[in-house]
Amino acid sequence: MKKILLVEDDPNLGLLLQDYLALKGKFDVVLCKDGDEGLRAFTKQNYDLLILDVMMPKKDGFTLGREIRKINPKVPIIFATAKAMIEDKTEAFNLGGDDYITKPFRIEELLLRINALLKRSESVDKKGNESPSHFKLGIYSFDYTSQLITRGDAIQKLSTKEAELLRLLCIKKNEVLTREEALLNIWHDDNYFNGRSMDVFLSKIRKYLKDDPTVEIINVHGRGYKLLIN
Repeated sequence: MKKILLVEDDPNLGLLLQDYLALKGKFDVVLCKDGDEGLRAFTKQNYDLLILDVMMPKKDGFTLGREIRKINPKVPIIFATAKAMIEDKTEAFNLGGDDYITKPFRIEELLLRINALLKRSESVDKKGNESPSHFKLGIYSFDYTSQLITRGDAIQKLSTKEAELLRLLCIKKNEVLTREEALLNIWHDDNYFNGRSMDVFLSKIRKYLKDDPTVEIINVHGRGYKLLIN
């Protein structure tokens, strides 16, 4: 059963969509009433597709979508809004949205769009275009699946958190990985104590890679970290 996160501030419409999709589409639908609640729900479990209302209190759908894209660049997102302006459609796609539906819409049309996006997403996965699990780091090789850093015959086993953190750094090689993105993606909470824990893991990862001066993890003041490979 596919899992959908529905973020909709209209309680009547939200419940209607939740019941219809569960009955007709046989989806497991989690309903949230605003953007803040939606972000918390997203960081707690994995979803196959998101439906985000644009006009919401506390955090609008575009802001929520932008924050989600920092955590997961691939999960399909459908934006729903009462606005039909081209500027809104442009913003939806520019920030990583996969589809856009204008209210009022027929629920049957939404179901068709959901099925089309899920089918496309499954097709991409079958072609092997999922996030890579093997990385070359100078003189080292990193296998995320087996949680190993190797250098010739030398092998360093990583903890799960270390492997997840290094994988994020590798995916964003030579780009900034923000502290918030790393904490929400791995710890699902960006509180102070998780931040301190992440700093410890980073120190360990730096030690594992210390014998190659062309590989470096630097602090980017006020933002996060960057894996540099020269």
